[in-house]
Amino acid sequence: MSFTNSFIKAAVMCCGVAFCATPALADVNAKPFTVPEVSTWKGGKGKFIPSSSSRIVTDAKDPAAARIAQMLSQDYTTLTGSSIAAAPGVKAKKGDITLKIKPDKKAKAESYSIAITPAGVVVTAPTEQGLFWATRTLLQMSELSGDLSLPVGVINDSPEFALRGFLIDCGRKYIPMDYLYALVDAMSYYKMNTLHVHLNDNGFKYHYDNDWDKTQAAFRMESSNFPELTARDGSYTKQEYRDFVAYAASKGVEIIPEIDIPAHSLAFTRLKPEIASTGRNGRDHLDINKPETHEFLETLLEEYIGGEDPVFSGRRFHIGTDEYQGDSLTMEQFRAFTDRYITFTKNHGKEPVIWGSLTHAKGQTPVQSEGVLMYGWSNGYAKPRDMIQQGFRMVSIPDGYVYIVPGAGYYYDYLNTQMLYNNWTPANIGGVVFTGDTINQIEGGMFAVWNDHPNNGITVKDIHHRVMSALPTMAAKTWSADKVTVPYEEFDSQSKHLSEAPGVNYLAQFGLEPITVLESASVTPGQKMAIEEIGYPYTIEFDIVGAGEQLGTKLFESPNATFWLSDPISGQMAFSREGHLNTFRQNILPGEKLHVKLTGTNTNTKLYVNGKLVDDLGVSWIYHVEGDSKEAKRKMAQVRTLFFPLTQAGNFNSQISNLKVQNFISE
Repeated sequence: MSFTNSFIKAAVMCCGVAFCATPALADVNAKPFTVPEVSTWKGGKGKFIPSSSSRIVTDAKDPAAARIAQMLSQDYTTLTGSSIAAAPGVKAKKGDITLKIKPDKKAKAESYSIAITPAGVVVTAPTEQGLFWATRTLLQMSELSGDLSLPVGVINDSPEFALRGFLIDCGRKYIPMDYLYALVDAMSYYKMNTLHVHLNDNGFKYHYDNDWDKTQAAFRMESSNFPELTARDGSYTKQEYRDFVAYAASKGVEIIPEIDIPAHSLAFTRLKPEIASTGRNGRDHLDINKPETHEFLETLLEEYIGGEDPVFSGRRFHIGTDEYQGDSLTMEQFRAFTDRYITFTKNHGKEPVIWGSLTHAKGQTPVQSEGVLMYGWSNGYAKPRDMIQQGFRMVSIPDGYVYIVPGAGYYYDYLNTQMLYNNWTPANIGGVVFTGDTINQIEGGMFAVWNDHPNNGITVKDIHHRVMSALPTMAAKTWSADKVTVPYEEFDSQSKHLSEAPGVNYLAQFGLEPITVLESASVTPGQKMAIEEIGYPYTIEFDIVGAGEQLGTKLFESPNATFWLSDPISGQMAFSREGHLNTFRQNILPGEKLHVKLTGTNTNTKLYVNGKLVDDLGVSWIYHVEGDSKEAKRKMAQVRTLFFPLTQAGNFNSQISNLKVQNFISE
């Protein structure tokens, strides 16, 4: 069992939350807790306990089931430390888990059934996807069981909505590919099946001296036709993107790539100034009337959705179309632009996806709706009932409910999960609630992280903390909608006992109970530590006898961060991560004996010396425009949080002793 999962399992056993407290008949097993919860449960008596001879059995003629069995076997070992071998093509016996794909045109594609008896488990599904989701249910039930047992009973499960997703803005902030993989793993564990990757965007001009030339803009894909377009501060090669899409598909997650046009397009106009709008919109708008604009765009898009081996190999492609501004004539032109690129996308064998903007863009120019998926994000930009009436299929992603903008001070920093769990389903688009047959035009629901404020100190770790705070709730509500039965407080408490995914601990957390994660009587230069890092909340304490240190002396480092004993500029204690250096008002003098304590939360990092608070590096607000104007109220935060690095000690001269790492804030 992994270090992380052992702590989780210990907490589960201690708190006794293997199953939810749904009232049940005496001796009949209660409905097991999972996220999302299963649709129906018929409890029996007793339990199934895997043994050392248990196997995961599949039919010899079913390679898809065999692949899923192998994944279940690997994930089970990773999650629990015990093993159940995959056994394709053998006859099931007592103690086995059997996986079967049985096509059924009348069943939902993602549905499945699990029959658990004391003698074994039989899982059936009409599709490979449904069978895979069933294995996620088995893994969660095993993880929350104190003895790895499964309660006897029958599960029949299927989602209320076909699309259950999350959007991440990679345009304003580069999101490394390793995190996208971890994100897919986490989404898959909670049966979220769609990840939208927003590949280009730009910051707000008012944060950059109102100068378009200074304003952040990026396009995150490698380009052969326009090499200079590819962002220099982080991008994806075509092959690694292909590999990522294939990996996600193996985990039941569809990737929807977005190239956002004709607004949010500063990266394109910076490369080709001649295609920029010259009107009041500004240079992040394309001039949609110029032939040169269409020549550029169609050459660019062809590079990713064209050819025999397209980079964007999934079935859907998002063409943007949000927040384009202009007069009534411009809106007619925008509608023609939207329809043109819907057709372009269809002609390349992709299902077009667009942002809802056609109420904002009033006009007579027709925009086709058949075979088009529209995101309902703002009812002012697209009235949901009108869009449904026009024939669009909708994704519910209402900004006032499900938009996270980390550290920005508007929308949500963390989603209001209690409100969402109790009051929202994908049938609710910005307060407009659909019932009856119109629900059939709602494909599903998503939430989003928008990195509106580039370079504000928010790290990928900070983003993930916000994502995982919301993901269980969004998974529950997009799968079960208004059919959830577990009270929110119980759901919130129990869901915290689940892992992010088998083998994934991107939050670097070590259980729910307060513990000392790591202790060391002394730390020697270059020493390898037992853990890579610890996420907030945490307390780090150590004693130090100072010695002469050169600028740039590290105390600890990890792949994600460095804690400096003497930072490269001032010689003070400091930490750096993702290009930001944050300095404490404290240096270490030769011969000085100090007790140092650091605490970290999702809002600040504090330094105490000899029991006294020296520095509290919390959120600071930077104002970019003076005066009382609207622009003066547009501020940007500087966030100074830290996942404390512990992979390896640096090459220091001072003496470090009595290191203690705790997973809570020690006063």
